[in-house]
Amino acid sequence: MADSGKIIVRSAGITACFFLLCFFTSKAADNLWQFDPELQKAHALILALRTDEAFTLLSHTPPKTNELNKLYLLSFCETVDILITEDETKFRTVEAHFRNRLVYLESLPVRAETLFLEAELNLQLGFNYLNLSQELNAVLAIRKAYYLVQECQKKYPGFIPIKKTSGVIQVMVGSVPEKYHWFISLLGMKGSVVAGQRQLEELKASKSSLHSEATILYFTIKGFINQQYDESAKGILEYLKTEPDNRLLMFLAVNMLVKNSQSEEAYTLIQNLDQHSNGLPIYYVEYLRGEVLMQRGDYPGAILAYQKFIAGYRSQSFKKDSYYKISLCYWLENKYDLAKQNYEKAKKTGRDVAEPDKYAALQLEDATFPNPKILKVRFYTDGGYYKEAQETLQSILPSDLSTLKDQTEYYYRKARLAHKTGELSAAKLFYQQSIDMAGSNPWYFAPNSALQLGYIAKAQKDFPMARKYFEKAMSYKKHEYKSSIDTKAKLALEEIRN
Repeated sequence: MADSGKIIVRSAGITACFFLLCFFTSKAADNLWQFDPELQKAHALILALRTDEAFTLLSHTPPKTNELNKLYLLSFCETVDILITEDETKFRTVEAHFRNRLVYLESLPVRAETLFLEAELNLQLGFNYLNLSQELNAVLAIRKAYYLVQECQKKYPGFIPIKKTSGVIQVMVGSVPEKYHWFISLLGMKGSVVAGQRQLEELKASKSSLHSEATILYFTIKGFINQQYDESAKGILEYLKTEPDNRLLMFLAVNMLVKNSQSEEAYTLIQNLDQHSNGLPIYYVEYLRGEVLMQRGDYPGAILAYQKFIAGYRSQSFKKDSYYKISLCYWLENKYDLAKQNYEKAKKTGRDVAEPDKYAALQLEDATFPNPKILKVRFYTDGGYYKEAQETLQSILPSDLSTLKDQTEYYYRKARLAHKTGELSAAKLFYQQSIDMAGSNPWYFAPNSALQLGYIAKAQKDFPMARKYFEKAMSYKKHEYKSSIDTKAKLALEEIRN
């Protein structure tokens, strides 16, 4: 494959050149894909989630605009709009647009650009289907994109933009949980998170106009897939300096900071995001605001944020979890009647597809509220409020731990706090104690303890021990976070092999 910083110049016959010039109204083979100034401005607006402004700009482009570049941006703009708004009614119109564009592309002579666009549009369509819970349509669209990518890479190995589509598909397929591998193999698809990241990194370093998308995808994968939240947050925040008004970058940075136990920094950025209201409304920010305020101990503020999220968010995802967390906030405020009311609402609301909803659904089966002191330790630790977490831990007496689950979680929380504050010897001891105490119970404390012990061993270059713990993390058959823990362990094993 050619170096990502070079353009491979292809010889073409006079007839072919004339045909393509007539067909596309601009240069034929642009191995980098560099948008003209107007299209570059539209691209920046899309990435800032200002899709209405981008649509307006794209509808008034000059006659000499590269039609294929414009087609890409129109589809990308519609995809971002649907992914954020989750408007199923609007999607019916958007889906028809995608179908018409694909028919048009299939009517053109096969070139690198047309194969890339067919693959990219199928992938975008697949994301839209996934987001709207049309799983079968999503799989078929992504499979079509997968084979178009292979054809493009085989015929035009120097075409840089295909690295974006290929990289995303590699990560998607490579991070599929083990239990679904038979299905992916049946579809004839293979993937690797490491290979996908490498392709996105190459595109990120290129002069292609798609390098900004590659940068965002690269650091997002670093966080959500690799669990390298610190590196991801730093990368996104550094990129945000070049585009300080970019709402998508702010939103992603908030996600990573929350995941990295930097809730105070995340809250500052949420307040900054509040000041940039142009563009698509991001209701999920209210969910993140609720998370931060709950971790901080501001339970009334958290309740209001979760309620605002529930009222505005179109999807049913995260709503079961939100009602459950509202009930926990009331529980910690000693408002037991309101806690029970929202507990019952949580049982009847939403669906348990997203992992927070799955976790909430399992807790709701118990019909009992969690230990309040341990719950506070969890929230403080998750938010980076380590002093408060330590003080609450020290206040816990043996008489406060009446069940094996509470006793196991107590040591698990001690392990998490020690790990996050750099006390690795204590963390390893407490993680192992959590594993021993949990036994075969279907709690996530043991599998995540094994995962974290694997990360510690990997960081200390003890690869045999790391492999042992990652395999152990995947060996647990049933728990709330099996999908994400298995994916993270699998990726870590792949990194060790590489």
